[in-house]
Amino acid sequence: MNTQTSPFASTETRKADHIRICLEEDVQFQQTTNGLEDYRFTHCCLPELNRDEIDISTTFLGKTLGAPLLISSMTGGTPEAGIINRRLAEVAQHYRMAMGVGSQRVAVEKPQVADTFAMRKYAPGVLLFANLGAVQLNYDYGLDECLQIIDILEADALILHLNPLQECIQPRGDTNFRGLLDKIAILCSKLSVPVIAKEVGNGISAPIAQKLIAAGVQAIDVAGAGGTSWAKVESERAENMLQRRLGTTFADWGLPTAECLMSIRAVAPQIPLIASGGLRHGLDVAKALALGADLAGLAMPFLQAAASSEAAVYDLAQVLVAEITTVLFCTGSANLEQLKCSGNLQRIK
Repeated sequence: MNTQTSPFASTETRKADHIRICLEEDVQFQQTTNGLEDYRFTHCCLPELNRDEIDISTTFLGKTLGAPLLISSMTGGTPEAGIINRRLAEVAQHYRMAMGVGSQRVAVEKPQVADTFAMRKYAPGVLLFANLGAVQLNYDYGLDECLQIIDILEADALILHLNPLQECIQPRGDTNFRGLLDKIAILCSKLSVPVIAKEVGNGISAPIAQKLIAAGVQAIDVAGAGGTSWAKVESERAENMLQRRLGTTFADWGLPTAECLMSIRAVAPQIPLIASGGLRHGLDVAKALALGADLAGLAMPFLQAAASSEAAVYDLAQVLVAEITTVLFCTGSANLEQLKCSGNLQRIK
């Protein structure tokens, strides 16, 4: 189903479209996977552990988390998005997970919707990430706007998301990425909170990660291919044949999440690293951690749950925690550090 959007459609309308399309249409990668299916843990039939004592807590950017989970950046800017974010924030607080929000450009354009992002009141102890498209630094956004969105969220860090393919397909997309790295470097030097560079589902390569780190970015979210295809999402919003064709052609474009993790960790062993892109359950999370991630982000599973009910989000979080704990138990790992150091994740393909 293709949605025709007026040339004057607002950012707010676009966000409502994105929620609807992600929930109602098949916009997942069809051929490219996250790559994690190529790996298998060695089962330990005698773990010599009490499962109830397994510790899946971790720290990220100096903050302690109850689980190595990030509710990835998704939405905000509409009444429905505000309800979704509140449900997510309350569950994040309960399980002490990290949480990001969707792009806050709409909150700068329309300050009256800022409350749909302002989740600190629901999640006072949570690691919260503000979010803005990096390309907006080439479209009259700068330090002041970044400080504004950080303040709205009372955020612990700022995500700058990189989405060149999405912008190519999106109606009236912002496609001037020239000189952006230098502007990111200037912003990193001026902000008092860490900057996280994140793709939106097409992956970050090791060479680009090195450039971002050199520019001052303090964490990387690989956001690899294998989950939601934003090329397909935007093709559902297409206003003409060209946009629909581009969305179809590039529906499976990108670097698999596992490949991004391995390549970045090889050249940047110390950078805080988030794995996202097609992670669907706790086994995916555990594999990503064993491949070098410090945190694992999920978006679609949480969006589907939050669109249903707050109880559904609690149920999902409980399942994810149980799945991660089970992996540790069945690999003989008492904590996440042991999981990472065990060497029992083997490539099978």
